[in-house]
Amino acid sequence: MELSDIIKHVDCIEVLNFKNVDIKGISYNSNTIKSHEIFVCLKGEHVDGHNFAQMAFEKGAIAIMAEHPLNIEIPQLIVNSTQEKIADLAACFFHNPSHSLNLIGITGTNGKTTVTHLIQKIFEHENKKCALIGTLGYKLNSTSDYLEAKHTTPQAPELQMTLSKILQSDITNVVMEVSSHALEQFRVKNCKFQGAAFTNLTQDHLDFHITMENYFNAKAKLFTSLDKGSFAVINRDDKYAKKLLEKIPEGVNILTYGIKNESDLFAKDIEFTSRGVIFKCCYKNECVEIKLLLNGMFSVYNALCAIGTALMSNITLQSAKEALEATKSVAGRFEIVHSDPMVIVDYAHTPDGLENILRAARELTPKDAELICMFGCGGDRDATKRPKMGSIAQSLSDKIVITSDNPRSEDPQQIITDILSGLKLINPKTVFVEPDRHLAIELLKKISTPKDVIILAGKGHEDYQILKDKTIHFDDREEVQKVFN
Repeated sequence: MELSDIIKHVDCIEVLNFKNVDIKGISYNSNTIKSHEIFVCLKGEHVDGHNFAQMAFEKGAIAIMAEHPLNIEIPQLIVNSTQEKIADLAACFFHNPSHSLNLIGITGTNGKTTVTHLIQKIFEHENKKCALIGTLGYKLNSTSDYLEAKHTTPQAPELQMTLSKILQSDITNVVMEVSSHALEQFRVKNCKFQGAAFTNLTQDHLDFHITMENYFNAKAKLFTSLDKGSFAVINRDDKYAKKLLEKIPEGVNILTYGIKNESDLFAKDIEFTSRGVIFKCCYKNECVEIKLLLNGMFSVYNALCAIGTALMSNITLQSAKEALEATKSVAGRFEIVHSDPMVIVDYAHTPDGLENILRAARELTPKDAELICMFGCGGDRDATKRPKMGSIAQSLSDKIVITSDNPRSEDPQQIITDILSGLKLINPKTVFVEPDRHLAIELLKKISTPKDVIILAGKGHEDYQILKDKTIHFDDREEVQKVFN
């Protein structure tokens, strides 16, 4: 694409050293930039891309987008915010692929990954191709392999490129997890959503958002951006639902779902079994019984969110039921990886998420057995949730093993100390501490019996552990197989 075409679609303060060069790509990483790409000087938490512009130029950058002039003799697009304008640049470069797609965004603290997978299954049951973008990467259909993603919602150039590839693959439906970071950092700016769904809002990411009010406002941006004729699916049982409903623009079609509060779509007669959960799902004058192969009350909410999205996409309740009943667990989401004892791996890394999976696991725990929970908390993240998670784990489990998650630059022992501060009593017979996550899993085997139920929380699908100076391969599911088999 020629630079002159880009300038027409990107609001610049000024353009320096103009020359109508041909832009072959977009980069914000001076280490991986290729010849004839435009280098965008992003300001991150720890580094400023402006400091690497010279290196990018030496490696072949043909133009630069920056927030102030640089002493480099190539075309420079000076903008007020590179973080925002990279989204405009990316949408322009890839010709706004979302405008030709049925793009549905799913946001909330917990449940996004499961809901996107359920929606993809429902669309495919209708013989409608549907791609998925989220935490685990992106995939063109439910049976294809994941392609790696660095964030829940990719940075704007990667996201627009992915949407372009999906469109070129003759797929018109896309369901995407949309994180609060992505909304706050303009990563999804210029994405045209035909619909959006809200799962819930509980404490998380306060290291970034600082307050729950900021966190809510970031999530709400997905809904305030909706155009007339699009749809919004809202969890009526969440305490932020009323506030969110007030923000949705006029002309957007709304469907609410819930269990406790009066909603358009609701579940009743909920029964938990060892194989999953059975409930009646009602919408307008129709009720169907659904037998999920997933468990826990949170799975009912996730199913309702997916069904609501399907209904707003002109898919019948009966068809959604058939698709959901054929769907097995999502990788790392309440995934049973061993029996006798039953060992369950889950991604829960928030107070609410941990409470949900422990309550679900208690339903599966025999009366003469124990529920054991192993968890840690991530470093360089919201520290205020650590004692809360300690308190929740202790109150809902018979035994707890506190270990490391992704400590990052923090001292693992300090993170554990923060967790322990939330405990009422540290009984050495019920509270165990082992910073080494592999040894912690070995400890689980020693303190459990074949009848027990064990939860490994925090990492779920992740196959790595982020330490202070390196990232190592580590997969809870693999470790369980090594230790328990």
